[in-house]
Amino acid sequence: MSAQVKIPMPLRVPELAPSLGRVLVPRRLEEPWVPLDDIREELATRVMELGGEARAAAAREDRDRVLDAVSRRAWLGAWEPAVRRAGQRVTAALDGEIERAARRVRMPRRARRRRLLAGSEKRAIVARLAAGGETLVAAVDALDAVAVRVREASVLDKAAHADWQEALRTAARRLEAAWLALETQVADEERRWAGEIDAVARWRPSLWPLVVLWTPLAVALAWFGLVLGGYLPAPAWLAARLGF
Repeated sequence: MSAQVKIPMPLRVPELAPSLGRVLVPRRLEEPWVPLDDIREELATRVMELGGEARAAAAREDRDRVLDAVSRRAWLGAWEPAVRRAGQRVTAALDGEIERAARRVRMPRRARRRRLLAGSEKRAIVARLAAGGETLVAAVDALDAVAVRVREASVLDKAAHADWQEALRTAARRLEAAWLALETQVADEERRWAGEIDAVARWRPSLWPLVVLWTPLAVALAWFGLVLGGYLPAPAWLAARLGF
């Protein structure tokens, strides 16, 4: 009696666009203070490309390529560069705000440079922007776990295939949530740094160098005036010079 032939389950990649929601079509009351639409559009485009690559591989019945195209690595490979670019844009915008405020109050160059964001502060901003992606990471971890089952699934394992398709849709929905959280955090960064920028705008030069410079001169001029007025005796060297 021959062994039962196992026919692999054909993989069908669902459309991801409906699950991407506002990553594809933003709905906002106002634009972000830092332009992000180009980053959002590139992120959405990359995810759609991943879906297209997976569908093309499915048409060729290349199961490994299908699963690789929409794997955890691929999803995070689209998300993480978007976060880094958004972080760089936010830090550049904050540095620009600080620089302009410092120039308006004529802050010295060395003091201006000390006010700009340090490397650790820039990394902290990127980390805060990435924090909203925790649910995305969990979703793509679950996707990879389901993919292990689908890789060896036969036509009889319809539940595994349905679970994999739902895991893909869930990953797309979590990407939307992660992006919305990033936009919220970008707005929070503006508020977080508003006090620092206001402090720069209120900066005024210290008066102590003027006091140190002008006080001895003022005392000397007052003394000289009293000498000329006859209120104080002139030193011999000054009397000889002035003909007293």
